[in-house]
Amino acid sequence: MTQPTQSSTEPQDQHEIPNTSRSPKDYGVLLLKGFAMGSFDIVPGVSGGTMALILGIYRELIESIRALGQPPFLGAVFRFKFAEAIKHVNWRFLLTLGAGIALAVFTLANLLEHLLGTQATYVWSFFFGLIAASVITVSARVRRWHASIVAAFAFGAVFAFFLVGLTPAQTPESTLFLMFSGALAVCALILPGISGAFILVLLGKYTYVLGALSSLNIPVILAVGFGAVVGLVSFTQVLGWLFRRFPDLTIALLCGFMLGSLRKVWPFKEGTTLELAEGLGVNTLPPLSVEFVFALLLAALGFGLVYLIDGPSSSKSRL
Repeated sequence: MTQPTQSSTEPQDQHEIPNTSRSPKDYGVLLLKGFAMGSFDIVPGVSGGTMALILGIYRELIESIRALGQPPFLGAVFRFKFAEAIKHVNWRFLLTLGAGIALAVFTLANLLEHLLGTQATYVWSFFFGLIAASVITVSARVRRWHASIVAAFAFGAVFAFFLVGLTPAQTPESTLFLMFSGALAVCALILPGISGAFILVLLGKYTYVLGALSSLNIPVILAVGFGAVVGLVSFTQVLGWLFRRFPDLTIALLCGFMLGSLRKVWPFKEGTTLELAEGLGVNTLPPLSVEFVFALLLAALGFGLVYLIDGPSSSKSRL
């Protein structure tokens, strides 16, 4: 009697490196995707993980980082066999993506800071459209919606909505807490809809860390950096496991995060406020004007751009 074969669609426990065969042109496109992720990371309250989802590289990003915490890689590193260690990671992907992110940070930081200071409504409108559309396109990858999937989506939305509405706290400046801050911030960095910089703001460490970077305060930089590396590698183990075991639930949860985060990027922060909206921290639309129409057009541009990149009619297996 033959043994039943395991379905290829069932999740596997062992770590798998994604298919990394890419042409030079593919790596050029990947560099641009990294640039887009870096552009998102610069804006306070917006996560590069959102753009990774939109661009269809999120799962490969998680699996590639996850490999850095797996026994094959760690074992080779501890034996000082670095040539062998590098074979166990998707290093070309990570290096190219990281270069694109760094390029965006160094070239766009001043521009976006200026635009947020002078044209904030227009910037937030564009990002609002991007994120709103990504909720629709990414949720289309859920194969079957049922009660638990809807509950995960609702939980993510409510959690993110109230998280982005919190006020900064007063916290200690001990080395242990700095490591914790770095770990928590980097986890938020790869979660769609939640900004790592915003987590540092909530923990009362954003300006402190920025000051350490500008003054080259090595002990603080090392503490935050160490926490970030440990947090990133550890958290991707959890995310990778969730993607393997509960792919639909994980996608729904991430979409919920993005939906709830729209509170943070609501563009009309200076409009007239209703009592109910004031209680929720969300403002109503301003009177009709040229500026308001232009803001709507930018939101529509962001929305349409996501559909151009990856609409619901495209491959739903891509993440």
